[in-house]
Amino acid sequence: MAETGSGSAANGTQKSLKDQGNEFFKVGNFLKAAALYTQAIKLDPSNPTLYSNRAAAFLQLVKLSKALADAETTIKLNPQWEKGYFRKGCVLEAMERYDDALASFQEALQYNPQSAEVSRKIKRITLLAKDKKRAQEVESMRSNIDMAKHLHPLKAEMSGKLGSEELENEMFLFLVETMETAVKSWHETSKVDPRVFFLLDKEKTQTDKYAPMVNIDKAFESPHTHSNCFSFLRQYAEESFSKAACLVVAKNIIAYPQVWKGQGSRKWKHGQHDGFFVQFETPSLRKLWFIPSTTERGQTLCGEPESLDVATHEVIPRIFKEKLPAS
Repeated sequence: MAETGSGSAANGTQKSLKDQGNEFFKVGNFLKAAALYTQAIKLDPSNPTLYSNRAAAFLQLVKLSKALADAETTIKLNPQWEKGYFRKGCVLEAMERYDDALASFQEALQYNPQSAEVSRKIKRITLLAKDKKRAQEVESMRSNIDMAKHLHPLKAEMSGKLGSEELENEMFLFLVETMETAVKSWHETSKVDPRVFFLLDKEKTQTDKYAPMVNIDKAFESPHTHSNCFSFLRQYAEESFSKAACLVVAKNIIAYPQVWKGQGSRKWKHGQHDGFFVQFETPSLRKLWFIPSTTERGQTLCGEPESLDVATHEVIPRIFKEKLPAS
């Protein structure tokens, strides 16, 4: 609300302009109020109340740069008056500069410790600052996806199991890229297409006949479609000379097999979150993860991949014929 105090000495005309401005402010005509305060300032440019009032009008008009300048002038003209710091805090709040706003409100409280209005603002801004910080953290997590970091233990486990370091690196990169692409898709659309991605052999695969990706959207409708899909994938992997495969499927489209409904040793330990499965298949190594999904600050957010026992929770049976490591 605009101030009605007199501030420094002013003549009758200046008072009349200020009072008229206050009346227009009260009825919501902030543009007219700002114009009248401007006329009053020309007559009495050292009056902090006029700048404070115009700052309030500019704030309502969302002219934030002008409002901030007037709040700063208010403080300069009367550094002991809490209203200048309060005005500045309100403008900074509108700019979503919550840390700066909090500092201004805390300074206002020093000059008027009994102000319930300022105390309420401090509580509000503290919550807004906390919310903004968390929203920035969530956005950072959504934008900066680094699956290689989460899968680092697998890198060591793969060592010596897949034939050569070059092949191990190729398979690891294939898995990381597949998972990161799936996470980005989930963040953008809250879904992933049910697919199996194949790491094809560049020298052996007939790329005009075998694509690096197979759509399996019907695979999880029933035991029958699941069995047919598995048989097809096994044959596809063999005939395409694939080195590895990576299945991606959302939990919410799986009618069969619902691997999160087991009991005893098969009991699901990962809550009721929505999310998707990633199953990694090679002739000598099989891995399975569940990537849970939550909604925070109105944004879809994938959690860290949770490793599952593939023998217990496999989404599809083994694709490749088992190749045991040399003893």
